Amino acid sequence: MECSVDDQHTASSARRPSRRDVLSLAAATGTFTALGGLPAFAASAPPRRPAASPMLSESSTTRFWYQAPAGDTTMIEQGLPVGNGRLGALTSNDPARELLLITDATMWTGGLNGELDADGQFPYARENFGSFTLLARLTVEIPDHDLSAVSGYRRDLDISQGVVSSSYRVAGVTYERQIFASHPDDAIVLHFSQRGGGRYTGTVSLDGTHNETTAADPRHGYASFGAAFPDGGLRYGAAVTAYSSTGTVRVDGSAISFSGCRELTVVVSGGTNYAPDEAAGYRDPALDPQRLARTKVQAAARHSATSLLHTHVADHRKLYEQLDLTLGESSSYQRGLDTWERLQARYTDGEADPELEAAYLQFGRYLMIAGSRDSLPLNLQGLWLDGNDPDWMGDYHTDINIQMNYWMADRAGLSGSFDAYADYCLAQFPSWTKLTRDLFQDPRNRFRNSTGKVAGWAVAFSTNVHGGSGWWWHPAGNAWLANTLFEHYEYTQDKAYLARIQPLLKGAVEFWEARLITTTVTDPATGASREVLIDDSDWSPEHGPQDAKGMTYAQELVWALFANYRTACTVLGKDTAHGRTVDALRERLYLPRVSPVSGWLEEWMSPDNLGETTHRHLSPLIGLFPGDRVRPDASTPKEIVDGATALLTARGMDSFGWANAWRSLCWARLKNADKAYELVVRNLRPSVGGTNGSAMNLFDIYEVEKGRGIFQIESNFGTAAAMVEMLVYSRPGHVELLPALPEAWARAGAIAGVGVRGGFVVDLSWRAGKVTEARLRSVGGRTTTVSFGGTTRKVSLKPGGSVTLRDLA
Repeated sequence: MECSVDDQHTASSARRPSRRDVLSLAAATGTFTALGGLPAFAASAPPRRPAASPMLSESSTTRFWYQAPAGDTTMIEQGLPVGNGRLGALTSNDPARELLLITDATMWTGGLNGELDADGQFPYARENFGSFTLLARLTVEIPDHDLSAVSGYRRDLDISQGVVSSSYRVAGVTYERQIFASHPDDAIVLHFSQRGGGRYTGTVSLDGTHNETTAADPRHGYASFGAAFPDGGLRYGAAVTAYSSTGTVRVDGSAISFSGCRELTVVVSGGTNYAPDEAAGYRDPALDPQRLARTKVQAAARHSATSLLHTHVADHRKLYEQLDLTLGESSSYQRGLDTWERLQARYTDGEADPELEAAYLQFGRYLMIAGSRDSLPLNLQGLWLDGNDPDWMGDYHTDINIQMNYWMADRAGLSGSFDAYADYCLAQFPSWTKLTRDLFQDPRNRFRNSTGKVAGWAVAFSTNVHGGSGWWWHPAGNAWLANTLFEHYEYTQDKAYLARIQPLLKGAVEFWEARLITTTVTDPATGASREVLIDDSDWSPEHGPQDAKGMTYAQELVWALFANYRTACTVLGKDTAHGRTVDALRERLYLPRVSPVSGWLEEWMSPDNLGETTHRHLSPLIGLFPGDRVRPDASTPKEIVDGATALLTARGMDSFGWANAWRSLCWARLKNADKAYELVVRNLRPSVGGTNGSAMNLFDIYEVEKGRGIFQIESNFGTAAAMVEMLVYSRPGHVELLPALPEAWARAGAIAGVGVRGGFVVDLSWRAGKVTEARLRSVGGRTTTVSFGGTTRKVSLKPGGSVTLRDLA
C-alpha cells in the first residue's frame, strides 16, 4: 500500500469541485458567508448577489426529463419538486395552466395534544394531534397555450442547479419557463421567457387551502392572504407579485393580470409564525406572516430574474457539489429515454443503468437540500403535499421514519442538513420532558414503569411540531432519537454540538435508569445463572405482544445509548461520575441470543417467534444497522452473525420502499453486495396504479391498500444511504472501502465527499472491483484504520490534513 500525505490532492477519477471551481464560485457569490443562514420564516438581510454567472453548461448537469406535464390530480406522482429547506412546491409545468402546490414546513394544525385517552395512550387524529397541510395554490393561466396547441414539449428537473424548466413551441415561437425555490431570497420564483417574438397574456392567482380570502393591493402590485388556525392559533400568510419590462402587469380584483409580455417573473413567498420555543408555546406572537410575505416578494422583485436565478444556483451548488459520484457508463439507448421510459426499461429489461442509479442517489441529496434547511426536519411527506389530508398526518414516526430521513445526510456530504433534526429534538425536549413527568406513569398506560419511578423524557410513536405526541407511548423511541443525534457528532467531532445535545442524552439515560428492571437468566452453555437488566413491558415495532419484557429492539438501543452517553461525558469532561455509573449498568444489560427453535436472532426474550415472520420492520436487527454491535468480524460471535443473517433472510426481499432500504443497509453491513443491490433496484421499479416503487417523479410510493399508493419520503433517503454504505462503511476508528460493491458498478467508478464516522471525509476511485486510489481528509478526526480486501493501514492526521492511499489491492 502506497501512502502520501497532502493537502490538495484528490482521487484522480473522482470529480470534486477543484480549488479553481471553489474560487470561481466564491467570486460568483461575493462571499460564502452570504449564502444560507436564513432562519425560519423571519426578516433577513438582503443576500449578496453573484459577481459572475454560476450557471453550468447543460452537459455538466444531472437532469430528469419528461415529455408531458403533470396533471392536477397526479401531482404527487408526477409533479416536480422545488424547495428552499422551508418553503416547497410541486410544479405541474402545464403550458396553459402552471400549478404550484406550495408548502411551508411549519404549516401544521393542532396543538400539544397533552391529554391521554382512556387506555393511557395519546389521541391520534387531525382534530387533536394536528396535521401537516398545504400553505397555498399558485396558478398561472395562459389561455393561448393550451396543450393541444403546443409541440416539442419537454420539462426537466435539473438537480445540479435546483431548477425546474419546461419548453414548448406555439405558432413557431419557443416558450420557456424556469421555476426555483431560493434559499437566499426565501421565495419561489417563476420566470417565463420566449424566443421568436412571442407574448404572454394571462393571470396569476394565489389561493389558500383553508377557505382564506385573497386580497389584492393595486398600489403595491401584490396579492396576499393571511389567517390563523382556530385549534392551535398558528398564524400564516402568503403573497405573490409579478413584473415584466415589457407588456402590462396589473392587479385586477384578487389576481394579477399580464398582457403582451415578452418575459414575465412571478415571485411568491409565505410562512407561519411558528417558533421553535416551548416557553412561547411554539408561536411568535409578534410575527405577521402575511405582512412578512409581502415584504419578501417585494424585496425579491427589485432584482432581475437572472440575478435571482444566479443567487439561487450559487447557493444550491455550494451544497450539491459536496459529493460527486460515478458508478459507470450507461448505454446511449438508455440515455436517450425520458426518465419514465428509463425507469420502465430498467425494470423490464433487467439491464443495469449505472448513470440512472447514480442520479437516483443524487436525487435523494437534492430532496435533502430542498427540504431540510433552517426549519423543521423532513416528515413522512418531506416538504411536498398534494392535499390537506396526508396519511398519518404527515407526522414524525419515531420508530424508523424520521431516523431514516437523516441516515443519508452525514454520509452524503450534507451534514448541515442534519441541523434541522437536531434543532427539532432540542426544541421539543422541554415539552417531551413535561409530558413524560406528568403522564407516563398514568395507571392506564400499559407501558408504564413497574418500578413506580419516572425521570427524563420519552415520546410516543408519532410526534408533532407543538411539543406533543400521538398514538402509543414508545419507550425505546427516546434512545433511538438520542443515538441518531450522537451519530452526527461521530461524523463531525463538533464538541459544541455535543454540548448542546448532552442534556437530551442525559434525559434519555435517566428515563432508562428509572425504567430498567432486574431478572435472572441462565446461560444455556454452562447452566450458570446471573441477574440482568431488561426493558419493562413494551412492544417491538410494529408487531407481536404488547407486554414483552427484554425485547431485542429496546435492549440494543439502550446498550448503544449508555455507551454514547459515557463517551459524551468523557469528551466534555462533564457528568463523568454519572457516565461511569451508567457504563456499569450497560454491562448488566441483557443482550439477545440465537433461538434454538428458529436459528434466528431472537426478537423477544423468548426462543419462539411471536410475530409476523416477514414483517416490514427489522426491529431486532437494529444492532446490525444502524447499530454496530453485530458485525461480521471477529468482534461478534459467529452464531450471533449467523442468527442475524437468518432472521434477515426470513424477513424477505420484497416490502415497502423504506423497508427495502433498511434491508439493503443490513445486507451491506453483512457485505452481501448482490442482495443489497437487488433491494436498491427493487425500489427503482416503476410504481403503476399505486404499487410499491418509484413514481414518475422518483418519489417513493407506499402501497397502503390495493390500488392506492401514497408518497413517503424516507425510502428516497434510505435507499441513497444504502448505496453509500455499499461503497464505504465506517465506525469510529475504522473505515472499510467497497465492502459491498455490486458487479453492476464494479467495472469503474468513483465517489468523493463521503462522510466517515470518527471525523473524516473520504474520496475513492476503483477499477475492476479494486480500489485504485483513496484520499482521507480529517474534519476533526485524528486516527483511524482504513481497510480494503484484507489490507489494513492505520492513518494519523491532524484536523484539516489529508492522506492519499494507492494500490490497496
